[in-house]
Amino acid sequence: MITLPTNFADIFEPNLLKEMQREATKIFVQAGGTLIEVGQNIRMMPIVLTGSMKVTRIDEQGNELLLYYVTSQESCAMTFTCCMGTQSSEISAIAEEDSEILMIPNFFMESWITQYSTWKTFVMQTIRQRFHELLRTIDQIAFQKLDERLVYYLREKSKATQSTLINLSHQQIAEELGTSRVVISRLLKKLESNKKLLLYRHQIKLLREL
Repeated sequence: MITLPTNFADIFEPNLLKEMQREATKIFVQAGGTLIEVGQNIRMMPIVLTGSMKVTRIDEQGNELLLYYVTSQESCAMTFTCCMGTQSSEISAIAEEDSEILMIPNFFMESWITQYSTWKTFVMQTIRQRFHELLRTIDQIAFQKLDERLVYYLREKSKATQSTLINLSHQQIAEELGTSRVVISRLLKKLESNKKLLLYRHQIKLLREL
């Protein structure tokens, strides 16, 4: 039987917590490690306990698009349909930092919806939140300039890791934003000259003004 975070008592009802302790397992994913791959059969639904995960969509050419981040006490809505429909994953989830994940077998993911109101609320709120984040991603691609997308990306990355120091190369950022390294380097240099951030080798220090 596993031990759950104390604040889970504020989210889930007592009987559900008991079932979670009995049926779920915990795993540890190191920073940069993969929790879910494209094409993987999803047999367990993850809830992040500590750390954060980056959820991305990858096309046939290997191009990557950042969808959203999943942080403490959150889950990935994209895995819900896979869990309930026994479908393979269409996204990848990679640890942004060392992360502890609660893994719940598919069977309980579906049965708890009708059995526990707090679980149904958690699932619906997760779907609603991720849906809004996906709309925001679409809006950025369709309506925002790349420099605006970059600033939003850096803010979200900082929020997900709870750090103003971002450990990424210009190439990695370019891949996630679907552009070239040269363009990202130019935009970052402009932000640095405007005293919005500081650039180091494979690191970016965000300043309050950003």
